[in-house]
Amino acid sequence: MKKRILRIVIILVGTLILAAGVELFILPYNILSGGVAGIAVLVQPFLHIDKTLAANILVIVLMFVGLVILGKKFFLDTVLSSLTFPLFTWMFSFVDMGVTIEPLLASFYGGLICGVGVGMVMRTGASTGGMDIPSLVLHKITGVRVSFWVLLIDSITVLLGVLVYDIGAVLLGLISVFASSYAINKILTIEGTVSKSVQIISEDWEKIVIEINNALGRGTTLTDAEGGYTHQPKKVILCVVSQGEYNKLIELTKAIDPKAFIITTDATDMHGEGFSFNYRI
Repeated sequence: MKKRILRIVIILVGTLILAAGVELFILPYNILSGGVAGIAVLVQPFLHIDKTLAANILVIVLMFVGLVILGKKFFLDTVLSSLTFPLFTWMFSFVDMGVTIEPLLASFYGGLICGVGVGMVMRTGASTGGMDIPSLVLHKITGVRVSFWVLLIDSITVLLGVLVYDIGAVLLGLISVFASSYAINKILTIEGTVSKSVQIISEDWEKIVIEINNALGRGTTLTDAEGGYTHQPKKVILCVVSQGEYNKLIELTKAIDPKAFIITTDATDMHGEGFSFNYRI
């Protein structure tokens, strides 16, 4: 019950933050951002309706599109955010910050604030609805990551603005899109342990494995490989270490075998002994 209540609170707070970013930064300065706010700014010169009203109508319509295509479970996970978003934007429409800021700052901070709100809702496993829904539909059809489709659709939305606004407005809008994407990524990985996944190929693999176990206290995985030129059998060591342990791993490997071949990639989502990452609340 506590987790359920916490989940609802986080969804509401995330939606509130998203509404604040939209109503206080994006819409007042006509920023061609992604999401329903960007669509509202884009169509306003054609439809001549209030931008807040257009954004709210789009959220509700897309929510029912999600119900039809993505199913009842998606609808239930999204309905709380989708229904409270129009209420929160209506509330913020009466707020006057009392200051005027540069459009560049409005685009940047509006994108960051909206990204924080969306990221908080996504961390619960729910969705804010709106333009998340086309991304989720495309993910279901293609299997490509949702984050890719979100960035692509938002960027296309902004680029279409060149048909109505000038290139300066488009460039300004792209700042909001990338700021929002950055914030979403940071929120989703805020509790993740940023580590290094290291593959080591060496003739002295046995000594290296022992040293990793003794000096770092980390486990290793061995896989069989074959040299593409020599066709000689080789062992590949796979080890995941924290960033603080990475330099020590390289040092001890080079001390044993200066010619060792090392491949390193970043890893932020680990599950199992020694690492943990809770995505859903």
